[in-house]
Amino acid sequence: MNNALAISTLVIKELSRRKDFYVLFILTAIITVLMGSVNIFNIPGIARYLKEICLLLIWLSSLAIALATTARQMPSEKENRTIFPLLAKPVTRWEVVLGKFLGCWFACCLALGVFYLFFGVLGLTREGGFQFAGVLQAWWLHCWMLAIVISMTLLGSVVFAAPSSNVTITFLGVASILLLGRHLHKVAVSMAEPGQTILAICYFAIPHLEFFDVRDALIHEWPVPWWACGAASLYALAYTLFFLVAAWAIFRRQALN
Repeated sequence: MNNALAISTLVIKELSRRKDFYVLFILTAIITVLMGSVNIFNIPGIARYLKEICLLLIWLSSLAIALATTARQMPSEKENRTIFPLLAKPVTRWEVVLGKFLGCWFACCLALGVFYLFFGVLGLTREGGFQFAGVLQAWWLHCWMLAIVISMTLLGSVVFAAPSSNVTITFLGVASILLLGRHLHKVAVSMAEPGQTILAICYFAIPHLEFFDVRDALIHEWPVPWWACGAASLYALAYTLFFLVAAWAIFRRQALN
């Protein structure tokens, strides 16, 4: 675990020197401008629509940062040939995979925290209330959703040679799950066999990322039970471990030359 944490620290330091965090600050400034304009035309309830736009930007930007950050980890190590001195030390391939995951996840969660902090503070200044529990739950669930996405991308990084193809395929998969995953069982009911069984298996096999989307609850101030957050966290942990073990199983059999 010490080796994995050391690798994750290197990943975070590397990311801090790239442009990802500058993009984060720019996106945060855009959200700030949107939230500062809640009284456009003095329309009642306009703040909720702008909060919805802000949360959508948070989700899109977090996915972009997570995918771009993770997809280049393993290919860059092989391209720069830094993987050889890394594995020459008493570091196993599992520790490399785990360290890369932890570094990307910690960095993305910190970036995500900045977004939600600005969202909460601006909500306080414009609406007079800070939804501490709601913002904390949204950030926590969002982080676990990113854990699944990062582990999926890390698996793709040891399967696909180019980071661009990994980002494209993983993004299409994540977008399909978020938009269509929840409706697969409804479509399966109206289909004939064997299509019905195949689609039903796909519905129960894919990670349902929509479980972690509490944007409506945050906007309308609906309470979310803490036990549901805990259950969703365990659900995400199971899928994250599955993808990480799959990435390790493929990476340990790959030739590095």
